[in-house]
Amino acid sequence: MNRLGQRGPTDLGWNSAAYAARAQAFGAHTIEIDGHDLDQIVAAYQEAIAADKPVLIIAKTEKGHGYEKIANQPGWHGKALPQDMADEAIAELGGRKNIRVTVQKPDTAEPAAPASTTPLALPKYELGTKAAARKAYGDALVALGAANSDVLVTDAEVSNSTFAEEFGKKYPERFFEMFIAEQQLVATVVGFSVRGKIGFASTFAAFFSRAYDFIRMAAISRANIRLSGSHAGVSIGEDGPSQMALEDLAMMRSVYESTVLYPSDANQTAHLTALMADQKGISYIRTTREALPVIYSPDEKFEVGGSKVVRKSDTDKITVVGAGITLHEALKAADQLAGEGINIRVIDLYSIKPVDKATLHAAAKVTGTIVTVEDHWPEGGVGDAVLEAFTGESNTPRIVKLAVTKMPGSGKPAELLGEAGIDSAHIVSTIKSLIG
Repeated sequence: MNRLGQRGPTDLGWNSAAYAARAQAFGAHTIEIDGHDLDQIVAAYQEAIAADKPVLIIAKTEKGHGYEKIANQPGWHGKALPQDMADEAIAELGGRKNIRVTVQKPDTAEPAAPASTTPLALPKYELGTKAAARKAYGDALVALGAANSDVLVTDAEVSNSTFAEEFGKKYPERFFEMFIAEQQLVATVVGFSVRGKIGFASTFAAFFSRAYDFIRMAAISRANIRLSGSHAGVSIGEDGPSQMALEDLAMMRSVYESTVLYPSDANQTAHLTALMADQKGISYIRTTREALPVIYSPDEKFEVGGSKVVRKSDTDKITVVGAGITLHEALKAADQLAGEGINIRVIDLYSIKPVDKATLHAAAKVTGTIVTVEDHWPEGGVGDAVLEAFTGESNTPRIVKLAVTKMPGSGKPAELLGEAGIDSAHIVSTIKSLIG
């Protein structure tokens, strides 16, 4: 509590009683001390160790303490002293010294027991049925928890919607409820990473924006964390735009060395969730609210950086790239167009970062035009990931982006997909206009 901020005094200055009252209101034990008095510091730590509740030590300090010219003076935050003032300050502080401090070493303790592991048995969903990706995520967490005791899961008070509660029911001692505190949610899985655990954190995709600073700092710290954002895009329906993440792909793609996954069916979701357990850095999976048709066999293989060509012929006119719910709209459009004698190639771009350049390039070479369809703003999502795959290439295909361009309202998912221009009908009309 040093009174001065960067541009001037803080609101409370040295009013330690006010800080103490605020902390006490939340149940903390407070200790107010002179932060320059070593005896008071030692005594405060001893008192804190003996306490049976959270402790806040409020240490009154003076900015620039020990050098009269700048002590308790504004305008010196973050500034190095000129050489003459630095020499003067060293002299006033007692001159140059070579002090070696031997700190107390931690007590010798037994290392934590290694994780117990068994073979992973992922959930399986029958072809042709319907299941929500968010439910598959929850089921996959349970399977991972059974296979490895180091798997820990947190959620931000929406676990009955993200389906992280499935893990909580099965392994309550390894499930941690962070309530509506998304920064704390991310901080907790960073802590798991420090301890060598496999941490997953979930909430609505829109709410991760509240914790973006913690996510980017986790990347700077080289933490290994796994984030799941559900209820993304206009397809969530009646909840309205406050709940519709339409910028999360852009947000997560911009994180240093991040992995961004967007599954289109339940079996794919389970496999990608399992891949995240071994992934380094910041991993993000976007799970759709709607129950979607299962189009992949439980034995289908997926990889980070991969994609799937789900419609292909020797006479494809255009390539359509979708992910999540828009892949299913693309498949509907492909079926309708095929009935009219128009074949299109459809790619499931389930790995948004890293992106499968080889498959995109191969498709572009055949069709010359790529249409991307996404339940996201046009900036920074699937379309931009595809564009970046051709950056610097001499033969760049024509790329057309279908995305949410107007602020959505509240309505049924099908209505909102249509209003946004990303449903099968709009894909069909776009294809027809492009081929004349």
